[in-house]
Amino acid sequence: MARDRSFSDKFFLFIKGLSMGAANKVPGVSGGMVSFVFGFYEELIYSLRKVNYKALLLLINGRFKSFYYYINGTFLLLVIGGSVFSYFSVSLILDYLLRHYELYVWSSFFGMIIGSIYYISKDFNDWRRSNIIAMAIGIAIGIAISFMNPAKENDNLWFVFFCGIIGVTGMTLPGLSGSFILILMGNYVLLLVDSVTMLYKTIAEVFMGDFSFLESASRIRYLKIISVFTAGSGFGLVVISHILGYVLKLWHQTVTAIIIGFIAGSLGIVWPWKKVVYKIVDGKNLFDINGDKVIENYKRYFPDFSQQETWIAIFFIFMGALLVLLIDKYGSENIEYDNK
Repeated sequence: MARDRSFSDKFFLFIKGLSMGAANKVPGVSGGMVSFVFGFYEELIYSLRKVNYKALLLLINGRFKSFYYYINGTFLLLVIGGSVFSYFSVSLILDYLLRHYELYVWSSFFGMIIGSIYYISKDFNDWRRSNIIAMAIGIAIGIAISFMNPAKENDNLWFVFFCGIIGVTGMTLPGLSGSFILILMGNYVLLLVDSVTMLYKTIAEVFMGDFSFLESASRIRYLKIISVFTAGSGFGLVVISHILGYVLKLWHQTVTAIIIGFIAGSLGIVWPWKKVVYKIVDGKNLFDINGDKVIENYKRYFPDFSQQETWIAIFFIFMGALLVLLIDKYGSENIEYDNK
């Protein structure tokens, strides 16, 4: 799987990693869907599968170059590195856009998902009964998840580790939003807002030579939480990719049918016209450490076509779908070029 890559290829892989990381942080949007649309989903899964016993032996025996090539190191480093970097860059911009232009951002995502359904299904031609049933199951699960009620926050480290495993599924399962699942598990704010903010603050202080955070029990608590969550995410990423790689090899068309259905079902989660339902404790809004109200869920409604913003939102839906189609066209041209 490993191969020499041009500078432009490496650059765009990093950008795709940024996009995937940003998507993973947004409730309702799947990083796995981004990797599917950008055309590197299967390479991601099969590269992660290379993180196995043989890779460990190469590492232990000091064969670092062989280890790097065996696991498709350049690809994983750029994609995962871009995903991690996005939490401190692109995702902050996305947070700002969601805060000030929420309807238009959700509309763009909605359009991108519609485009991705076309992208994935255009080459799917195995319409056996079993695959149709698999697609229906995927749609049903996607819709069911969008109407689930969230649980309460839980900072038990074993539960946090489990959240890491579940949360990272958004990178490996197109259509399944890891962030939205974390909302349902009650730990989205704790893990992807408060802990990430504290980690960012701690890194900035370390670069300034300030280690006073070591005396803060609250800061140490958040650092433990983000460390355990990261460990769970890494563990889940490798384990789930092994399972998915095996499943894709045996039942590729059935898995593709489920993914198409799952992405279609997830349209309910990213429906642009919705009102945020904030978490209330003892009759008062709950706030995170950034001073923002904590989201509990969303209440969807039908748009008012007499309003100008509705038509602007529809425009962004078309733009989102068009973006995916342009990416598809770009990817097809690159494949044709590589085959020459």
